[in-house]
Amino acid sequence: MLSSLEKLFNIARERKKKPIDGSYTNKLLDNKSLSKEKVLEEINELIEAIEKDTNKIHEAADVFYHLTMYLEANDIKIEDVMNELDKRRK
Repeated sequence: MLSSLEKLFNIARERKKKPIDGSYTNKLLDNKSLSKEKVLEEINELIEAIEKDTNKIHEAADVFYHLTMYLEANDIKIEDVMNELDKRRK
């Protein structure tokens, strides 16, 4: 399960270092406004899917993907986020 997320973060980091021309991932990494817009859009789509009981898994995956690109575009490392979550554990 976590290996899929790790792969996603690795792809984001690889694409950031070695962009691929025409890549949607690179568009998100290069354009913080687009990345932010997509995160907000995908979260709203997930909420709607949950409320209507349709496409929940698909929309949740979209949220993870777009949030990952947004974090990486803004130099927020997943390791730091995980460390913060660990600190909050009681």
